[in-house]
Amino acid sequence: MAITSDRRQEVGTGLQELAQRHLWMHFSRMGSYGADHEIPIITRGEGCYVYDDHGKRYLDGLSGLFCVNAGHGRTELGEAAARQVEELDFYTLWSYAHPRAIELAARLASLAPGDLNRVFFTSGGSESVESALKLARNYHRELGKGQKHKVIAREIAYHGTTLGALSATGITELRSQFEPLTPGGCHVPNTNLYRWPEDRHLLWAATAIEERIQFEGPETVAAVILEPVQNAGGCFVPPDGYFERVREICDRYDVLMISDEVICAWGRLGHYFGCDRFGYVPDIVTLAKAMTSAYAPMGAVVVSDSVAAPFMEGDTSFAHGFTFAGHPLASAVAMANLDIFEREDLCGHVLAKEGEFRQMLETLHDIPIVGDVRGAGYFHAIELVKDRETKESFDDEESEELLRGFLSAELYERGLICRADDRGDPVVQLAPPLIADSEQFEEIHDVLHAVLGEAWKRVQG
Repeated sequence: MAITSDRRQEVGTGLQELAQRHLWMHFSRMGSYGADHEIPIITRGEGCYVYDDHGKRYLDGLSGLFCVNAGHGRTELGEAAARQVEELDFYTLWSYAHPRAIELAARLASLAPGDLNRVFFTSGGSESVESALKLARNYHRELGKGQKHKVIAREIAYHGTTLGALSATGITELRSQFEPLTPGGCHVPNTNLYRWPEDRHLLWAATAIEERIQFEGPETVAAVILEPVQNAGGCFVPPDGYFERVREICDRYDVLMISDEVICAWGRLGHYFGCDRFGYVPDIVTLAKAMTSAYAPMGAVVVSDSVAAPFMEGDTSFAHGFTFAGHPLASAVAMANLDIFEREDLCGHVLAKEGEFRQMLETLHDIPIVGDVRGAGYFHAIELVKDRETKESFDDEESEELLRGFLSAELYERGLICRADDRGDPVVQLAPPLIADSEQFEEIHDVLHAVLGEAWKRVQG
């Protein structure tokens, strides 16, 4: 194929110029980049750190995107992929199987709670949620209850970008530009305890799920989907008894309980499965991200025997799938990743060190802009406020200036990658690799203390 003159001119062009001309980044305001605002280009990683194209080092306080749980630079994961290529580069799971997918499915089932023994592979988080929602509908239809199609999720919760998953996502700004969405999404209050009145019953939000099921009509509701700790809005933890109550409600109304653990699984909360942290057994679990520590794209839906049962006999089929789901290379990487988890007891490390991590964040309360510190394991958020006594938050314009006008760039400039987010009230989120220890906690503290202190001065004017 002939190379155009424009393409010839690009030969030898730097990465920055090529990125600004050709790369379309996700969830990014592309118009904000230009001669005076470079696209951050990360070129390598090692342990808890990554390096940019200028050689500057950053503490990866977000684990890539809540997913590089075993840390960067684990060459043994690449070696596992290379060995797999020598044996089998690819085969589909559409009516066929291959050894690594079989072995990985059995390993996931051995780690999952209760009778979650059947594994349906995907290529990522949104695919896992989409698959779980389709399965919930299909399951009820197979039992002669085809009217059960609605899904109940929580306000501000993020469950993915595909149209089905987006119908469960409770963030207006992410939904509105793609409407009309897949019908059936219903939303209830989340568990942002910091914003609850002091006299509110701790199980109020769980009761709201029951009330919504009753309002919609139990005969129309297929599933409830919840994260163990809600990501969007800033690491909302459940009150004691919340998930036990939700489990009871789902059983009472013949509604499937989906635990969305795309973020919360694989040690993020100190357990392989986030539901184990809070003592509940769902019907379906969605997985992705740290399943391979993000060294290869992979996801999965783990399903109870009872939910899988209608599809395991006769000529019934779950007519759904993805070309690359359960890819041999990704499966091999996932197996090697779990070997690291077991050998180094990464879940145990998180449980042993989460108190120190939380205590470090709590010391930031000496800065008036810090309203709340919340989370579990290596998954925490700091909610920012204008007035700590009244819990007054920032309006949209103030939040825009605070987060995008100052915090995001300043944190990055000082060598800390984390998330400054306002899908809800403004928060700073932290989710370091599970290998992070006291040294990294101290670095995080020093950067946050300086930057949040300066942010408060700016708020004061």
